[in-house]
Amino acid sequence: MKKLSLLLLVLIGITACSEKENNLFVTGQVKGLKKGTIYLQKIDDTLLINVDSIQINGDANFELGGYLESPQIMYLFLEKADNIEYDDRIEFFAEEGEVTINTTLKNFQVDAKVVGSVNQEKLMDYRKMMQRFNDKNLELIQMNFEAQRDENEELIISTNEQFDKLLTRKYLYTVNYAMNNKDLEIAPYLALSEVFDANIKYLDTIYTSLTPQVKKSKYGKDLKSFLKERRKNEKLAEKVEDQ
Repeated sequence: MKKLSLLLLVLIGITACSEKENNLFVTGQVKGLKKGTIYLQKIDDTLLINVDSIQINGDANFELGGYLESPQIMYLFLEKADNIEYDDRIEFFAEEGEVTINTTLKNFQVDAKVVGSVNQEKLMDYRKMMQRFNDKNLELIQMNFEAQRDENEELIISTNEQFDKLLTRKYLYTVNYAMNNKDLEIAPYLALSEVFDANIKYLDTIYTSLTPQVKKSKYGKDLKSFLKERRKNEKLAEKVEDQ
């Protein structure tokens, strides 16, 4: 009987530990939505999983919750009841506390306004600058296409050189942006998502600059593991070249 009681206490303890209290609260409104389901999602071990969901039936307001070990990218996914083809996802940088997301049914992703996350604000600022790089890249693509059409070798060489310089500028901007925000989780996130294939010395520089708290975060730990794997692979590559 005592053994049974002890086993029950252990099981209750395990259950209590596994059911952590929510520390993330996502609220907001999808203007124009009458019926459908909204999901709060995240990536867990490369799989996209549902954290919470709410069915909308007339009231376009929603409240969702979840537990975060540390700030991370999450998604708000809309599944419409009428199967019209503009189901969509809003990507946002979630962090402990309340995050408000207001958007519209017509332009679910584009109209999204996210408030309550410092990392999200920094991510939006970063993406505004990246849009400038992308616009310039499209301009160079057009120039290069026309140069090849006209068999203009000089312009082809020039645009290719500009491509390389633009990519270098983009990488250096990202590295500097990460280092300037070393006290936020966006720093290791950008290293992993935007410049993972950059020279390892740049990634090392970002990781070294991180504050102790950020190094302990999800993306801080992921960056540390990624660097370890990169060093291992590069050493193996060097051995192959020497043979």
